[in-house]
Amino acid sequence: MRLVSTQFVTLDNVYQGPGSPDEDTTDEFTGGGWMVPHMESAFVAQAAEWLSQADALLLGRRTYEAFALAWPQITDPDDPFTERMNGLHKYVASNTLTELCWGPSSLLRGDVAEQVGRLKQRSGRELQIHGSGRLAQSMLAAGLIDELRLVVTPTVLGQGRRLFPAEGPSIGMRVTSHSITPGGLAITVLETIDAPSFATYEGVAALDG
Repeated sequence: MRLVSTQFVTLDNVYQGPGSPDEDTTDEFTGGGWMVPHMESAFVAQAAEWLSQADALLLGRRTYEAFALAWPQITDPDDPFTERMNGLHKYVASNTLTELCWGPSSLLRGDVAEQVGRLKQRSGRELQIHGSGRLAQSMLAAGLIDELRLVVTPTVLGQGRRLFPAEGPSIGMRVTSHSITPGGLAITVLETIDAPSFATYEGVAALDG
C-alpha cells in the first residue's frame, strides 16, 4: 500500500483545529474552525473521491478519539463519507490507549514507523492519514509518506501548531497536480522524492537555456 496524507493547513502552515472553535484548544489556541467557511460541494466531492481510494486509515490518538465520537453518530444515507469512515480498518498510533471503541481497528504501539513500514508492504491501494498532524510529521521524517494532499485555506492565524516545523527535516517533493476550489481552497498534491533540489541562480537566460 502507498501511504498518503491529507492535511488541511492555513497560509501560515497551521493545522490545528480546522473543524470548529473547540476542536483543539491546546496551548490556549483560539483560532479553531478556519476550514469550515471554505468547504463547498466541489471540495466535498474531491475529498470523497480521495477517500474512495483508501483500503485503510492511519490515525493518531487525538484524531481517532474525535472521529470515534462523531462518525458512528452520522446516519444520513446520503453522506458521502460515513460508510467508508466507519467501515475502513483504522490503525491507531498510541502508547496511551489500551482499547479501541471504534472498529474495525488495530492499535500500533512502540515503534510506529517500523510497523507502518510493514503495513506498506501489504498489497492494496492507499493507507491514508487524515488529520493527525503530529503523526504525519513523524511519518514524513521517517520517509514513509508517498503522497501529500495539501489543502490550504486563504487564512493567516498567527498562532497554532505548524505542519512543517522550523527545525524539521529536509524533504524533497514534486507537484503532481494543483487546483483551486470555488470556496478558495488551494489543493496541491505532491509526491515525496529522495531529497530537495538545490541550485545557484544564474539569471533568466540560464533558466531559458
